[in-house]
Amino acid sequence: MKRSKLWDAVFLAPCLIALTMIVLIPFVQGINFSLTDWNGINSVINYVGFNNYKDMFQSVEFGYSFVITVVYTVINVILVNIVAFLLALLVTSKVRGKNFYRAAFFVPNLIGGIVLGYTWQFMFNDFFTSIGKILGVGWMSKSMIANKDLVIFAMSVVNTWQYAGYIMLIFVAGIQATSQEVMEAATVDGANYYQRVRKILIPMIANAFTISLFLTITNSFKCFDLNVALTNGGPSMRYMGKVVKSSQLLALTIYNKSITSKELAKGQAMSVIFFLMLVVFSLIQVYFSKKKEVEA
Repeated sequence: MKRSKLWDAVFLAPCLIALTMIVLIPFVQGINFSLTDWNGINSVINYVGFNNYKDMFQSVEFGYSFVITVVYTVINVILVNIVAFLLALLVTSKVRGKNFYRAAFFVPNLIGGIVLGYTWQFMFNDFFTSIGKILGVGWMSKSMIANKDLVIFAMSVVNTWQYAGYIMLIFVAGIQATSQEVMEAATVDGANYYQRVRKILIPMIANAFTISLFLTITNSFKCFDLNVALTNGGPSMRYMGKVVKSSQLLALTIYNKSITSKELAKGQAMSVIFFLMLVVFSLIQVYFSKKKEVEA
C-alpha cells in the first residue's frame, strides 16, 4: 500500500503540537524572561539585557554548583557504568537464579527520588553510624552526608544503588545481541575470561556504552529530587571566601534562586546556561563514543 505523507502529518500532528506548546514555546519564553527583572509576581517587567547572566557568572554560589555538579557527574559515570557492567556480566552468565537477580537489581530504579533520599538519609545518619560506633571505625561513626568532603560521594553511592540496575539492562541487551560463536572461538584459542571480555565483548557492545554514558551524564546533571531529600544542599562550607552549600547541585541552585529567593529571571538565566551546558557535554560524549565505536 502506498504511503501517504498527508496521513503521516496527521498522525504526527498531536506530538508536534504537544512538543511546541510544552517545550519549544516555554523555552523561547524562558530565554526572553532571562533578559528581564521578572520575579514571578510583578506585572511590570523591565528588560535588563544580559545583566542576569553577568551576575550569574560572578556568583560564587553558581560557580561552586557548576564545579560540584561536574564532579558528581564524573563520579556517577564511573561508578554507575562499572557496577552496571559487572551486574550485566553476572546476570548473563550461567549463575543460578539469574532472572531473579535481574529483577532484584532493577527494583531500586522504581523507587522515587524523594522516598529514596529520605530512606538513605536514615541509613547514613542512624544505621551506618551505629555500625561504625559498634565496630569502632572512626570515619563510619559520623554521617557521611554531614561531612562536606564525603557528601558528594555519598550521593553518588545512592544514585548508583538506584540507577545501576537500569543501565544494567542496556548492557544485558548488548551482550545478548553479540555472537556467541566469536566468544567460543576465543575460548578455543586459549583466551581467558578477562581477555574475552576486554578484547572481544567490550568492543562488540560499544554502542551500549554510548547509550549508557549518555543516559548517566544527563541523569546526573539533572539530579534534583535525590539532592533535595537526601541533603537539601547541605552541609554548609566556605568557598572562595563565601558560605555555600557543599552538595547543592545546579538543579537545586536554580530552584532556590527561582522559588525560594523569588528571583525567577535570574533563575531562568541559570536554566538557559544549564541547558546549553548539558547539550555541550552530551554532544561531546556522543561524538567521542561514536568515534570509538567506528575504531572498534
